[in-house]
Amino acid sequence: MQDRQAGRSWLAWVLGAVVIGGAALWLFRPVSTAPPGIEASRPPRPVLANLPEAVAPVANGGIAHPIAQDAADAAVPPLADSDEAAWSALAALVGDDGVLATLLRDHLVQRWVVMIDNLTQPSVNTRVLPYQPLATTLATSADASGALTLDTAANARRYAPFVRVFVQLDPQALAATYRRFYPLFQQAYVELGYPRGYFNDRLVAVIDHLLLAPEPNAAIAVEATASGKLRFVDPSLESLSVGQKALLRLAPEQAEAVKLQLRAIRGAITGG
Repeated sequence: MQDRQAGRSWLAWVLGAVVIGGAALWLFRPVSTAPPGIEASRPPRPVLANLPEAVAPVANGGIAHPIAQDAADAAVPPLADSDEAAWSALAALVGDDGVLATLLRDHLVQRWVVMIDNLTQPSVNTRVLPYQPLATTLATSADASGALTLDTAANARRYAPFVRVFVQLDPQALAATYRRFYPLFQQAYVELGYPRGYFNDRLVAVIDHLLLAPEPNAAIAVEATASGKLRFVDPSLESLSVGQKALLRLAPEQAEAVKLQLRAIRGAITGG
């Protein structure tokens, strides 16, 4: 599940992915310019067996959620030269130095593409992720017998800045920016290894997948593995994707707010 000492924030991973996926889709660079280790970590084609039929790719190359071509902006920088403009735009959208400080500025393009594409997967190569470790670690509580559960209150405080930034974003503004820069987003997705793929369909599929995350009504039991990592005791939870597991680490009210915002973003990028 997660190494308690690593300080890696899968929630930052999820929220950052949706923020970028919905608002700053020009943050993508061709794989050919990847830094050492990135290109070799290109993920396999995503497994969509755990997604509902409605969000699976359309057969025969069809597009389920097309983006209007006239929404693009010819003045956007070339994909290979978009890092500086991308960071400036992201900073303006997020407006929170604390959250921005967790993000990496180098090779933003392919890092965000790989991250969004892998939210439905059971794991991802951490070398390609676009964030730095948080100062705090995932918190647990132990009962008298030593059994561990996630410490909801402590983890709620840990993730509060990311949840606050995410739920305060304007879905319509995110969608407008997305449509404006969509050709770069699509180009990056193709270069990642999906020559017949359509990224907006993939983004909608990822959002729908996250919305399927379960909502436990009791403390979530975890256990330490021999390697020092944490995993969910319940096999059905441990088998979830990294994106859905991230939502489980939130307090219930935080998860509810995040899902509400995800639905709003989905409606904004599909016109529904």
